Amino acid sequence: MAIIKVVCGIIFKDDLVLICRRKPEKSLGGYWEFPGGKVEEAESYEESLLRELIEELNLKVEIKQHFFDTVHHYDKGAIELISFICETENIPSESTDHDQLEWVKVSDLINWKLAPADVPIAKELIEKFEG
Repeated sequence: MAIIKVVCGIIFKDDLVLICRRKPEKSLGGYWEFPGGKVEEAESYEESLLRELIEELNLKVEIKQHFFDTVHHYDKGAIELISFICETENIPSESTDHDQLEWVKVSDLINWKLAPADVPIAKELIEKFEG
């Protein structure tokens, strides 16, 4: 089975990072994640991330750099989660895929119920920014 490529944004505003809680009816409902989504055919990772953030959060960001990739095997298949450090001047107020949005300190990320694929990215962030 092919690995599904998914991009996510580690979106900073001041010293806080945006995490979003998946709606209960979605797969992994109730888990928190860095926002993003599946890469479509013929899209670059950056194009995909910019599109997904506008679709889901109506949020424009500036992508600063590629951060960290991780592969996670779920029951229904594997995803490769490709993360990018982003910055924004805007604050999203609602989401099409999430029921809650929070701005949190990097050091607090591990205290949230993160989706399994997002945990290695959170740990890497803590090591890089807090270590």
